[in-house]
Amino acid sequence: MTKKVLFKNLEQIDFKDAWDFQEGLFKKAIDLKMYNRKHESDSAGQLPENHFLFCEHPHVYTLGKSGSADNLLIDDEGLKQKQATYYKINRGGDITYHGPGQIVGYPILDLDQFFTDIHRYLRTLEEVIIKTMAEYGLKGERYPGFTGVWLDPESERARKICAMGVRTSRWVTMHGFAFNVNTDLNYFKNIVPCGIDDKDVTSMERELGEKLPLNEVQQKVKKHFSQLFEVEFVE
Repeated sequence: MTKKVLFKNLEQIDFKDAWDFQEGLFKKAIDLKMYNRKHESDSAGQLPENHFLFCEHPHVYTLGKSGSADNLLIDDEGLKQKQATYYKINRGGDITYHGPGQIVGYPILDLDQFFTDIHRYLRTLEEVIIKTMAEYGLKGERYPGFTGVWLDPESERARKICAMGVRTSRWVTMHGFAFNVNTDLNYFKNIVPCGIDDKDVTSMERELGEKLPLNEVQQKVKKHFSQLFEVEFVE
């Protein structure tokens, strides 16, 4: 059965503001699941809403729970010069960069309504990006042992185009993916991206030699997300 997902494009928004917005939706879903669990005799228990958010962030570096602060290669003064901010956050993974020209996707999903398998969830998110890239003639691939989407993995030219990091509690997800479309890749020089010091980072613009209309790529991401997760978006 097709599930409804509330879609919202937050446009360009400060990372902390988007994080707080996510946290509110995340907490609401978890609180409802806990309420339903305590009131199992109420057969009319309401299911948590599912959400999918798009946004762009001003220049920001975020460090996941399993990451090392040593992977940020500039100090406070360097951040100021780059007009960038830095946050330690509650997703998995190491350090990454968000900025203009990047599609950031935040699915807040109750996986009890989909499938309770985090591995499958991440692989499905990767497939959304892989199918989107294929529409532009690019072969996105998985890299065994690493999360995200790559080009030419397991070669000297291996380069990452989409980073992923999620948080889950009671099978509710938050955070998500960062897909480099027209991203300024110079900002990645100030970190060890995802804690991997011997691999490159790329973007759609770099691979294709031209900027792409961000809205056009967003629509393709939405289409493939809808198909792979079998959902209908409600604006």
